[in-house]
Amino acid sequence: MEWHKTDVQGLAVIDAEIEGYKPAQYEIIRQVIYATADFEYKDLIQFSDQALEKGSAAIAARTSIVVDVASLQMAITSTLQSTFANASYICTSVITRPQKQKSQAAWGMETLAQRYPSAIFVIGESQSALEALTDMIATQNIAPALVIATPAEFINIGVAKSQLQHSNIPYILINGQKGGAMVAAKVLTALISLAWEVYGTKDDF
Repeated sequence: MEWHKTDVQGLAVIDAEIEGYKPAQYEIIRQVIYATADFEYKDLIQFSDQALEKGSAAIAARTSIVVDVASLQMAITSTLQSTFANASYICTSVITRPQKQKSQAAWGMETLAQRYPSAIFVIGESQSALEALTDMIATQNIAPALVIATPAEFINIGVAKSQLQHSNIPYILINGQKGGAMVAAKVLTALISLAWEVYGTKDDF
């Protein structure tokens, strides 16, 4: 990735403000802070044990990626196309029969999770999609390679994130009333770039 002088200067300001993180975690945190201009994210981003190692390996293995909204897919497409070219799918684009009990995102999540039970799942906005995913992890024995969850917490979303934290699934999540699809995209693109540094020069890529 090529950096403009102003990018380097901005990242230098962040580097001067935060410390004490593992290099890979730090790179993700600094990219989120640079995109949002919000230093609170250094305390809001949580990583499960080996989330970055397992997530990077899954990306390098070209594991499918399931996202909740189209804007998130659009934000990661360029990075994917220039690296591992993983297939990506959008919950809200899945064709389902009209349902009153759940949102389109939730039904789409259930459908895609059944098709790709070991995918990388990235939920940036939809609380109902995250709830559907965590319920399936608990009851249907799906095993995502990684879950990135950044919906802002307003109504009971902390419950779904807590379920994720108490599962055996690798995760990166945002705690609190901040987040969104842009944050999820920055987390994922930073992780893809880290994976490319490790795996991208191997002979089979």
